[in-house]
Amino acid sequence: MAARHDSQEDPSDAGSVGLPDFGDNIDQMTFEQILEMDDDEEERDFSKSIVFGFFEQAEATFKKMDTSLENRDLASLSSLGHFLKGSSATLGLTKIKDSCEKIQHYGANKDETGTNDVPDNDLCLERIKKTMAPLKHDYTEAESILKRFYHE
Repeated sequence: MAARHDSQEDPSDAGSVGLPDFGDNIDQMTFEQILEMDDDEEERDFSKSIVFGFFEQAEATFKKMDTSLENRDLASLSSLGHFLKGSSATLGLTKIKDSCEKIQHYGANKDETGTNDVPDNDLCLERIKKTMAPLKHDYTEAESILKRFYHE
């Protein structure tokens, strides 16, 4: 089989052209699957609507998480972590997904892996607080990368 020199002709590389270096913020293969659903590679209306919808969803969820932390509502924090974990995983936002999974586990009185019980509510709340700062930082980084990608 001859080596290819023009990767733009390979359908598996669709969407790769012009993608920024996502680093470890965004799983490129997962994100490219979303891009493949776009009808117009210039406008990217479909994927853009999904990504910007996620931004709105994440910011609203962060507010709810902050309120749940103030109210010491572990069950709500677990649920919100689970919710945001799913939508971030869909877009390939790996760091966000991982932090949300930890919050989900801590909110369920588990350790960060979800395997061991942690019956101390105060400890779980403290762990969630410590996870929220990097979560919001990682969100800001991913949002910046994706807004640049969509020229916003």
